[in-house]
Amino acid sequence: MDLVWPDERYLPSYVDALERGWSPDNTRPEEAILEELARIAEDPASFVRELVDREAKGPPVVMPDGSTVRRLPGYRKWMWDGEFCGSIGFRWQPGTSALPPHVLGHIGYAVVPWKRGLGYATLALKLLLPEAKAEGLDCVELTTDPENLASQRVITANGGVLVERFLEPPQYGDGEKLRFRIEFGAP
Repeated sequence: MDLVWPDERYLPSYVDALERGWSPDNTRPEEAILEELARIAEDPASFVRELVDREAKGPPVVMPDGSTVRRLPGYRKWMWDGEFCGSIGFRWQPGTSALPPHVLGHIGYAVVPWKRGLGYATLALKLLLPEAKAEGLDCVELTTDPENLASQRVITANGGVLVERFLEPPQYGDGEKLRFRIEFGAP
């Protein structure tokens, strides 16, 4: 498995995953599937291009409660082993490791159900961490549900340390989350 930049040549496999029920968004899964399929059908090239937005030029982000917030610089990469396996996204604020209160973590990932248990999320996070460090961050934060032991293993396998148990902001529904931090050593 490797991380690839989104590209139209990989799009049929990505669409297949969406049509099989996989979602890149765990907070709005069904809505995200429908939105992405509609955007792909309307303009596949734009869809792929907009997944990499290092200058935060895209539209505001729709939160789970329907509110919108300012987009941060970020991008998604796709996990690929000859077919689409999942995605990993990275977002940040230039010049700081801090995130606005409505952004729960720097990195999020989702593996298609038929490829889970193969170590793809662990490897994807490992491959993405040097890119996060290259943005000048001294650490990244990731959040997960307390019952999501698989995600916790992915994070701790990459040096993540649990820093807090917290209630998510109201726009997410006030559920309990765990926040992990991965510190980057000196260069």
